[in-house]
Amino acid sequence: MFARALAIWCVLLVIASINGALREVVLIPRTGDVVGRVISTLLLSAFIVILTWLTIGWIGPGTANQAWLVGIVWVLLTLAFEFLAGHYLFHNSWSSLLADYNVLRGRIWVLVLVTTLVAPRLCTAVRGQL
Repeated sequence: MFARALAIWCVLLVIASINGALREVVLIPRTGDVVGRVISTLLLSAFIVILTWLTIGWIGPGTANQAWLVGIVWVLLTLAFEFLAGHYLFHNSWSSLLADYNVLRGRIWVLVLVTTLVAPRLCTAVRGQL
């Protein structure tokens, strides 16, 4: 199950990268920084739910706890990639990386993390798999 969950997280990583490029090249220049980031966050959250819906049967959590565990692992992988790759590979400052968590400045990136966490359990429940 975890190998399949990791494979789907890698697909999510590609989708998130494409979403980020779309945000920087199209959304922010046309709508401004705050609105562009909100649209991007909502789009990515929707893509996460859709991909999870399509693949949760293949991932195959056998219990509700396993579905939650998939979400937890996905969030941990996401945070590790965001901060470690963001800082050491893409040379973003720590303060720049943390800025995406400032809800008071219109940054709702945390919604992506919440969606990533709950999507596996939500999709298994709605699909009647558990």
